[in-house]
Amino acid sequence: MELDVAVAKVGKYAVSESGDTMEMIERPHGGLSFVLVDGQRSGKGAKAISNLVSRKAVSLLADGVRDGAAARAAHDYLYTLHSGKVSATLDIVSVDLVTRTIVLSRNSHCAPFIATRAGLRALGQPSQPVGIYARTKPIITELALEAGLTIVVYTDGLPSAGERKGQPLGPQLPDMVRELTVYGDVDAPTVADALLAAALAADDNRPGDDISILVLAVIAHQGDDARRLAVRVPIPPLPPPRL
Repeated sequence: MELDVAVAKVGKYAVSESGDTMEMIERPHGGLSFVLVDGQRSGKGAKAISNLVSRKAVSLLADGVRDGAAARAAHDYLYTLHSGKVSATLDIVSVDLVTRTIVLSRNSHCAPFIATRAGLRALGQPSQPVGIYARTKPIITELALEAGLTIVVYTDGLPSAGERKGQPLGPQLPDMVRELTVYGDVDAPTVADALLAAALAADDNRPGDDISILVLAVIAHQGDDARRLAVRVPIPPLPPPRL
């Protein structure tokens, strides 16, 4: 088996910086963890919040702290620093090669999708964001690491795309994800790009919120044993000189 992972994200239209942060870290005993944080509101303030939460979670995961404890510590840090007045959603997806499982730790109202050849389900159990309530805990889901498993995690800009026209994408998402993951061979970048393209089309290419999509697929091993990571990030042009 091997992992096929892709992330696609865009910022809110006409806002200089995305309030979403996505980080990846290698686990000390083998495996990878992916941390997705959506800071309250959007822009630079939201980015500062999401950076703070993601850095705390990533640093603890790198030290071998378990996912649930890392999520609670990130919450406690944000709650203490801002006195319960600032929130963020936090998703941690970990591939643990010791237990041969995938662990999802969720403090988000966006229900991740779990797809197998048998069908699709959403993890819709209610979950609180970090930073607001004193005793917040993550919702933990553990899945066996097996070929054919695909996980789709996203921030709320995806289901809310199209709201300005009264046609939010949310109700269509299960069918879209099912079509992309259950009925054929899964390619993580293709799934992430297709969902992002649908969101942008729903918003007329002017996203009403930050959108981030993480797709993790477990597929049959292909080729050699090298690890590879590809990243594409557009570089904005420099502002014109001031005269």
